[in-house]
Amino acid sequence: MIKYDLKCENAHVFEAWFKNSATYDEQAGVGDIVCTVCGSTSIDKAPMAPAVPRKGTSSISKREETAKAEADKTAVAMTALRQLRKTVEENCDYVGPRFAEEARKMHYGEVEQHGIYGEATPEESSELQEEGVEIAEIPWLPTTDA
Repeated sequence: MIKYDLKCENAHVFEAWFKNSATYDEQAGVGDIVCTVCGSTSIDKAPMAPAVPRKGTSSISKREETAKAEADKTAVAMTALRQLRKTVEENCDYVGPRFAEEARKMHYGEVEQHGIYGEATPEESSELQEEGVEIAEIPWLPTTDA
């Protein structure tokens, strides 16, 4: 497992674990990596400082233990996000790029309220929030690991 600090186009920095560097390259190349803050798929590696043990300490096993614990936490989070995706897909209507339009219709009482999901540009999301339309952005993970 390898951990990378990642940065999206909106300058949000987060970390993610990958099986190896090739897995990162493959997922980044097809847009499968999603910013945990804003949902952007335009992701690059952020600069990272190497972990250098202090002289006289044997922190390698400690680092490996910490890395495994972090990988376990990441796996749990990924599983939860995939379950959330499944629940949304099973219980809500997909409206695609018409998300902002449909959310406004519900907000202003033009159509009955019901669960929807789809895509909105960052500008559309900002406008909806300014209008008081309650929305949530969810990192939309692929349904399986690559």
